Amino acid sequence: MSYDEYLKLVKLANDWMWAYYYDTPLATDSEYDELIRQIKAYEEQNKDKIDPNSPTQKVAPTIQDDFKKIKHQKRMWSMEDVFDDAELLAWANRAKALDEEFFIEPKFDGASLNLTYENGKLKSAATRGDGEIGEDVTLNAMVIDSIPKTIPYLDMIEIRGEVVIFKDDFEKINQSRKEQNQSLFSNPRNAASGSLRQLDTSITRQRNLKFFPWGVGQNNLTYQKHSEIMEFVRSLGFLVDDFCHKAKFDDIKNLYESLSKQRENKPMMLDGMVVRIDDIKKCEELGYTVKFPRFMAAFKFKAIEATTKLIGVNIQVGRTGVLTPVGVLEPVMIDGVRVSNVTLHNFDEIQRLELMIGDIVGVVRSGDVIPKITSVFKDRRDNNLSPILRPTACVNCGEEVLDDGTRIICQNLKCSAKAMQSIIYFASKKCLNIDGLGENIIKLLFNENKIKSPKDIFSLTYDDFVGLEGFKDKKINNILSAIQEAKNCELSSFINALGCEHIGEVAAKKIASSFGFDWLYKTYDDFISLDGFGEQMAKSLMEFCHVNKDLILEFYEVLSLTNEITQIKEHLFNAKTFVITGTLSRPRDEFVKLLEGVGAKTSGSVSKKTDYLLCGEDAGSKLEKAKTLGVKILSEDEFQALYES
Repeated sequence: MSYDEYLKLVKLANDWMWAYYYDTPLATDSEYDELIRQIKAYEEQNKDKIDPNSPTQKVAPTIQDDFKKIKHQKRMWSMEDVFDDAELLAWANRAKALDEEFFIEPKFDGASLNLTYENGKLKSAATRGDGEIGEDVTLNAMVIDSIPKTIPYLDMIEIRGEVVIFKDDFEKINQSRKEQNQSLFSNPRNAASGSLRQLDTSITRQRNLKFFPWGVGQNNLTYQKHSEIMEFVRSLGFLVDDFCHKAKFDDIKNLYESLSKQRENKPMMLDGMVVRIDDIKKCEELGYTVKFPRFMAAFKFKAIEATTKLIGVNIQVGRTGVLTPVGVLEPVMIDGVRVSNVTLHNFDEIQRLELMIGDIVGVVRSGDVIPKITSVFKDRRDNNLSPILRPTACVNCGEEVLDDGTRIICQNLKCSAKAMQSIIYFASKKCLNIDGLGENIIKLLFNENKIKSPKDIFSLTYDDFVGLEGFKDKKINNILSAIQEAKNCELSSFINALGCEHIGEVAAKKIASSFGFDWLYKTYDDFISLDGFGEQMAKSLMEFCHVNKDLILEFYEVLSLTNEITQIKEHLFNAKTFVITGTLSRPRDEFVKLLEGVGAKTSGSVSKKTDYLLCGEDAGSKLEKAKTLGVKILSEDEFQALYES
């Protein structure tokens, strides 16, 4: 890289940085991170030519890293989306809710916020974050007029809702920015989210944000219906939308049509309608999937389509190494949102569409769904077209990639585009289980350039932690001790920790027990011969060993690996399939470990192939299905007795 090229990258990074600060991002987080890595790489080699304006030489005005974290007392969930009558009916049937009463309200297109009140006072406000932990935006919440600072209720309660910017206010903000030659916000939702996360509370105050409650988290309320809870919450001084109804299932479609017609006249952006079972006991019985509550869904508005030209394709390297094509469009406005990028999913989708750069395409956007191409107008093609080629090397690190047909994957453990997530997984409980080295600490160390790969963990010293906020002698020494202890680990845990595509805990144990420490020298034929290994697993593992062999050997020098091959004795549970459900006296992982130790398998769903259901308290649909299929059901005590016998 020449000095002039370096200066251009510095200018581009500053433009992207400030655009992000003012809530109109010009690039994805991964693109910005990669740009910064290129700048740092040049500066490390040319320390006498570092531009003082480089973002590496000053505190960047980013938002996220400057907020403390708050753990929600009760998890904040997303909602399952349904897009038509058939999907709504299927959802209601799964919930066995056709005869239930529902609570209906608009789905606001804004930023979710969790407010915690204690003794009648607003104690904290946090963004949704990952559902478990959000960002502390309490000071900004304090300047939002529609958020009461005190409420006439003394018990602790989490009140949840959506922060929005009214469309009229959004237009005024953009007009003001236009007059000041500032970049414009892309849509009210992004503006609301960014305004909520401003370091300067005066900026938040100027944006005229509005908060509309839609639910509660942890609470001591005794109401039997969600509608009663919302009536109580809104009586505390919160805003109320006039479209809130209780309805039977047959009335939902009419309400949906009614809200669709009101959509344009609503002061805020909407992207659908929330449909929720009103009976709280029924909701508790239904519980949750891994991602969603089973008792509520978002009935999304129909997508809006526009026509534009595909002018290019960028390749993004995801956190797991998957290379994803992203279409670059001639910008087009769809439902008030400026769309310039579109998901292409994968290269099979490109082939299915017979898509080429230069094509005129139909693009659809539905609420917060990422815009996608729905049609290619081939009759409008000219001679200025070029094919979209499948990459044979990673666009970030240059290493050869694994092409398994549907996905193209970079398996290089040193690839910077996937480095941080690789380190987080490597240190996690199911891998090397490095106590105290959690996700947030790894992110901090990574951002401070203390670690760049999983192997760097074992080079950390006391001095690397000195000066970092929140680290004192005891904490530092505990982490360093845990790192030293983690060097003594099972070979199977190490193989799993490497994060090879398609290779998890069970497969890693099979590899370790079959090949021992020589697994990295084995061939495709060796891997495909293993019980349960398919073509994709064998191909992925072979490619992974080829790319990372030298690094794995370096790990062999650092770690004290052992390979205790467990001999499975004859046992009642050997080769049996278990499903575990309900609340048990011990973590579920402990039961899984016991079962695997005697040759049993575990599954996440009940089927005809299930031999036993280990059932704890508050079991739900899995228990009912097991009864229907005649699966043997064991209590924890019954399980323990059979296991020990």
